Amino acid sequence: MTPQLQLAAEEAGPHDGTRLDGVFGALADPVRRAILVELDGHELLVSEIAAPFEISLQAVSKHIQVLVRAGLVRQERTGRISRCRLDAGPIYEAAVWLNRYSKYWQEQFDLLAAVLEDIGDKRPSKARPAARRGRRQRKSRGRL
Repeated sequence: MTPQLQLAAEEAGPHDGTRLDGVFGALADPVRRAILVELDGHELLVSEIAAPFEISLQAVSKHIQVLVRAGLVRQERTGRISRCRLDAGPIYEAAVWLNRYSKYWQEQFDLLAAVLEDIGDKRPSKARPAARRGRRQRKSRGRL
């Protein structure tokens, strides 16, 4: 681990790491990401969330519980009815955490751009050599 990454990890602290682990773990599954898309701007019943999926209602409920534990979904129960809504706060926190490392990626992109520019400067021009043009002209004359 580079010194910069180690310092950033130490700054995050154990509490932030635990919460981020839950958020990234929850986002790692495509079904859970799709559930978040369904909830964007809507408050839905669990049965409404489950409708577009080809998995059981029980399986969708388990996915929702992972999202609830990660803080990404708020669930309100009224008797047997359970309504869910998106809580994007933890996603923002994850984005802030990821953004800390964007400067390292930007440095890599800048280096790549410089290397590509250097390669472009060293590449010969695309003009054809005169000898090749002459051979092509002779071949076409022979066909007439």
